[in-house]
Amino acid sequence: MTRQELMAALALKDRKHFANTYLKPALAAGSIEMTLPDKPSSGLQKYRKILPQP
Repeated sequence: MTRQELMAALALKDRKHFANTYLKPALAAGSIEMTLPDKPSSGLQKYRKILPQP
């Protein structure tokens, strides 16, 4: 999902608040990962859920 899709799913409008409160903590915790980790500010950046290992 793109950042815009994630924000819409959570009904959030402020990009900075979303990044600081939801996106960065989820990335740090390993709950989600970037599809383009080499280009974090890319307009094509998407995020995907990391599945737990058995």
